[in-house]
Amino acid sequence: MSGAQRFDLAVVGAGIVGLGHAAAAVERGLRVVVIDRATAITGASVRNFGQIGTSVHAGQAKVYAERARESWLQLAERAGFWLAHTGTLMVARADDEMALLEEAGLGELLTATQVEELAPVVGVVGGMHRVGDLQVDPREAAPAIARYLAGQGVEFRWRTSAIGATSGILHTSRGDVAAEAIVFAVNFDVDQLFPAIAEQHGVERCGLDMMLADGVGLRIPILTGSSMLRYQAFANTSAAAAVRERYAREEPLLLERDVNQMYTERPDGTLLVGDTHYRGTAISPFQDEEAFELLTRLTSDLFGARIRIRQRWQGVYATAPEDFLIATPGDGIRVVSVTTGIGMTTGLGLAATVIEDLFGPFEGES
Repeated sequence: MSGAQRFDLAVVGAGIVGLGHAAAAVERGLRVVVIDRATAITGASVRNFGQIGTSVHAGQAKVYAERARESWLQLAERAGFWLAHTGTLMVARADDEMALLEEAGLGELLTATQVEELAPVVGVVGGMHRVGDLQVDPREAAPAIARYLAGQGVEFRWRTSAIGATSGILHTSRGDVAAEAIVFAVNFDVDQLFPAIAEQHGVERCGLDMMLADGVGLRIPILTGSSMLRYQAFANTSAAAAVRERYAREEPLLLERDVNQMYTERPDGTLLVGDTHYRGTAISPFQDEEAFELLTRLTSDLFGARIRIRQRWQGVYATAPEDFLIATPGDGIRVVSVTTGIGMTTGLGLAATVIEDLFGPFEGES
């Protein structure tokens, strides 16, 4: 290895978490190589809603999300991708959902009329506008960041698989890479390289069903009552139990399919619709039409009009009892994953924290 090129950081995985590590390292002037077994970014980082929902989280997730928000603002300017300062509209369609928003106490409550002025929805009783949240186009943002980083000197080695690592050496299908620090950011594939770590932390896969539809003129991301049951800032309230009990009576499929009924519109006007959730160590590739019929019905009911579906797809991300995985299998080696569906919101902040852990505080920060 004496004649081989050496790097300060080798990152395995070119998803948003891996790119976040590369971006934080480049900011320090470090030499970075990114290894990915694919030829393009096609995973969870391009299959999501593109919502950077800082305001709906609590605890460590909120810490990472707030830090990630600053990174998104910086990267959007430097990499030149679309980013909107829209905030998020929490839509309540029943009194118990309104009570949940009130108990959460995270902002001023809106009347039904005020909600309808912000979004083309029907059957609402009120809501809340969470300012500060951002929105990107998920199909554009990560590829744009990768191109920007390549222009900053990051070396991307596509179609290259990581095999393992020892301190200072990353073993790949195209030979060894020497690096002071190595980060594995391979999302749910932790068990392919580090099965013991995956088992110790309970890492599995979460599959989800999503769709792209004709737009409805939505100018702001929408979260609904089912979203409130998922995000800590709302789910930890006592009022959440009443919402869940009503769903069990009136809309049991919503709970059975573990639906997060939420929406964003891309800059081209198409509507991202989702999503269901199902978990296991392996995710069946065979998607159930009942899930798509449910999402279509819920969407048509919320916007008061039939929608035309353009695309359907399956997303997969890592899931575990804890929201984040940071493991150290060797000196200078980290295994990192966002083990819930908030990678776009928190991943850049998590990555910056890990880089600080590996290389120390960044003196260039103000």
